[in-house]
Amino acid sequence: MTEERLLLTEEAWQEIAVILERIKHKAGRPPQQSDRMFIEAVLYVARTGIPWRDLPGRFGHWDAVYNRFRRWEKRRVWQQVWQQLQSDEFKVAKHIFIDSTIVRAHQHAAGALKKTGGQAAHALGRSRGGFSTKIHAGCIDEKTGVAIVLTGGERNDMPGFDAVFDQVPSDNALEDAVLDKGYDSNHIRERLQEHDINPVIPPKSTRQETLDYDKDKYRLREKVERFFNGLKQFRRIATRYDKLGYIFLAFIHIVASCLIVK
Repeated sequence: MTEERLLLTEEAWQEIAVILERIKHKAGRPPQQSDRMFIEAVLYVARTGIPWRDLPGRFGHWDAVYNRFRRWEKRRVWQQVWQQLQSDEFKVAKHIFIDSTIVRAHQHAAGALKKTGGQAAHALGRSRGGFSTKIHAGCIDEKTGVAIVLTGGERNDMPGFDAVFDQVPSDNALEDAVLDKGYDSNHIRERLQEHDINPVIPPKSTRQETLDYDKDKYRLREKVERFFNGLKQFRRIATRYDKLGYIFLAFIHIVASCLIVK
């Protein structure tokens, strides 16, 4: 395969390879496909949105790639790669941007078995936009996500904040949290202040008291919108095809990793 067909540059791959060397399970027979070509295969599926069975033969047999993808998901390899790639940048970050975005779910995403909790347990619901999932995320710039949570598309942003904030590593130098007015609540403001983080949130028009916020810092909120835009350049993220929430989340983790190293 020629290099122009690869999504990862050599420099980007080396950043991932160093982490894989530390966390990868080394027991058992080595796979025929190299780690790099396996990850390129997964990124190809994520970028094009094709079914696994339509994976081009140059990546190896689709079934072998899919089963390896599932094994890595069960061992939390995708999540660990993403977390370790972001760690150095996050430790010196001063701002965090939190927001959510709706992802329409394809009809193929329906039908999660009741024994696995049904659709609600896999972050699928119905909003005014239809059958959908909501991605809640915290990021420190347009390419570095540090917390990602899935809920059904009908869920409000404010409950999603707690789940996202719980994922934010405690070892940080954060000074400001920039959120839109949908997150304007006393609970969110108090929780941020408990961690010595200044809430940069425009007050809702229904607030009785006047609350000031830094408008210059609030203009930086476009970074989280650009982060979501980067994720949705991959069709498997822009439209959800997966029944199981943890499979969809694994795709988000590998794409979020790709954004960091690009």
